Amino acid sequence: MIKRLIYSAAISASLGFAANTAIAEELRFTVWTGSEAHLQMLGEIADSFTATHPDVTVRFDTIPFGDYVQKITLQMAGGNPPDLGWLLENSAPAFVEAGALADVAETLKSTDGYDYADFSQPAMGLWETSDATYGIPFSTSPFLIYFNKSLYDAADLETPDQRVKDGTWTWEQLRADAKDLRDASSGIWGFETFDGQGYGSRVWHTLVPIIRAYGGSAWEGDSCKLDSSLAAQAVQLFHDMVYADGSTVPPGEQGDFFSGNAALTMTQISRVSKLSEATFEWGLAPLPFGPAGDASTVGQAAVVAFAQGKHKELAAEFLAHMTNKENVAKMAAFFPPARKSVLEANSFLTSNAAVAPEQMTFVAQGIENGSVLPSHQRFPQIEAEARPNFDALWSKDADVPATLKKLCSSISPLL
Repeated sequence: MIKRLIYSAAISASLGFAANTAIAEELRFTVWTGSEAHLQMLGEIADSFTATHPDVTVRFDTIPFGDYVQKITLQMAGGNPPDLGWLLENSAPAFVEAGALADVAETLKSTDGYDYADFSQPAMGLWETSDATYGIPFSTSPFLIYFNKSLYDAADLETPDQRVKDGTWTWEQLRADAKDLRDASSGIWGFETFDGQGYGSRVWHTLVPIIRAYGGSAWEGDSCKLDSSLAAQAVQLFHDMVYADGSTVPPGEQGDFFSGNAALTMTQISRVSKLSEATFEWGLAPLPFGPAGDASTVGQAAVVAFAQGKHKELAAEFLAHMTNKENVAKMAAFFPPARKSVLEANSFLTSNAAVAPEQMTFVAQGIENGSVLPSHQRFPQIEAEARPNFDALWSKDADVPATLKKLCSSISPLL
């Protein structure tokens, strides 16, 4: 459904059906963050652009993460497209194939001082072809484990960052820690899924890192691998954390790490802004090892200009401004960069005052060693087909291997 909307929106634009209802010279930029720190930073970048473009305004439009792709495609199909926006790696192939993204290569490469070659080639893989550029990654962010150090200290447990040093930080150890730190009488959960959305919009984010650590994968080429014994073993571990151990916030329950109600969570460095008023000590660690060793996983998002936007040339100019060296360095406090000069600078390790340089080293290592989440030209359809089978996992008596086999049968024709 979403992919058909992307195509129909792109066709409508090419036929000129979209009505021009936007305020003259207003750029509408869609994001999925509601963080005051993030929006203030983005506003400062916009202000530095409008200082040299006094007739332009930039409006950041927050759309909840779980609704983001559906809402922007509906806006496009309805003739009210954003000019620019954020886009995740798993959506990139479908949007590029549909012609929904503007080629901004000429603007970027002709902008004085931009230094297009400064971007890491692996990071650009999803966003460029031999002669076109459809987006610039603003965040190439490895998944991390946040832990409540106060709870660890009270329980006299070795913390995850300590275990990283002695080589004992594994997914089995995380499971044991979550079980030990669960305190039902105080409303403390052992583990919270990615943004608390690990059974819905963040299910891939929750399961893929564990699957990779056990030697499995989502798919390879046109072959689904989620039904392998390795993938089943990994998903079973997480299922047992939820239902056998009772340590992990289950579907339908609330447990917020950032409020002190969970001992551990998996997320990214951008969420540090949510800890500005934390009443507990906290720390960061890389993802645990598994039987297959280190399997760092990276979530990537890019700034894109939409092909049917009403101010395409201006949008491309703002994209170039937002992703120049100065502004990428500014964003690096929350969003690990794809610019090599920024990532490799010592200043990156001190770019966020709330995060110790040693902890930022985990981020840099995750970018260097990590693999991006799975993506596909038909990902919106794959996600829709997979959802009922993922949902079937979330019951105490679920047969994990059988459910994953059924999931593979559902998505294999789309691969």
